[in-house]
Amino acid sequence: MATTNSATRSPNTPRRICSVCERPATVCLCDSIPAEPLSTATQIVILQHPHEQRHRLATVPVLNKCLRNCQTLIGRRLRRGDSALLDSLHDAAAEENPNQSLHAAFLFPGTDITPSMEINQWKSSFGDVDMNKFVLIAFDGTWKHAKEMVCASFPFLSKFATQVCLTYDLNVDGGTIFSSDLILRKEPFGGCMSTMEAVARCLRILEPNGVEIESKVIGVLRTMATLAWLNPRTKSLSPMFALPKNA
Repeated sequence: MATTNSATRSPNTPRRICSVCERPATVCLCDSIPAEPLSTATQIVILQHPHEQRHRLATVPVLNKCLRNCQTLIGRRLRRGDSALLDSLHDAAAEENPNQSLHAAFLFPGTDITPSMEINQWKSSFGDVDMNKFVLIAFDGTWKHAKEMVCASFPFLSKFATQVCLTYDLNVDGGTIFSSDLILRKEPFGGCMSTMEAVARCLRILEPNGVEIESKVIGVLRTMATLAWLNPRTKSLSPMFALPKNA
């Protein structure tokens, strides 16, 4: 792993950036990221809030390097024209095709108005037919931004995707980097996690070799969190929206 002696580096000297993982050399993840992106039958689409692009601890860029079938869109809502994949799902739903084998879900906690289904229950509703394939849609941003993105995207997504969740508890305070080796920022409530961890937990359920995929992605996240904890530049960053955690 590339290193830099930050104690002797002048404040005006640009930080060295790894050309492979595109992170500062002091927190390089090349030793942890799979040499080849992991293949999944599940296709992942992530809507990332524009503000999240600039955050030091954003996990989505790292997740994209871990997974082959992971697409990131930058914006504040999903709508027709943003993704050929999502457009095709929208059109297939409009045609009410009974033979559709590609099933879509978007990951976000439910409310009384828009309830969500636990993702393992949603997956089980299709049986164990091998031809079933899944599209997982996630939102990356602060809790406030994520709620806004889901609300703005709902008129489009609700036509073809089911709202799903992992287990969470709104009545329990979230953890911090001192209470878990996977937490990068203060979590808003109990059972929350970063986008990277949430996608990994979902792939454990959706993929035939999900346990192996989850283990590899979580391993990268654990290294990322450890390096963040050791780096004084990242110890006082603000809370982030995190997706519900599997029990």
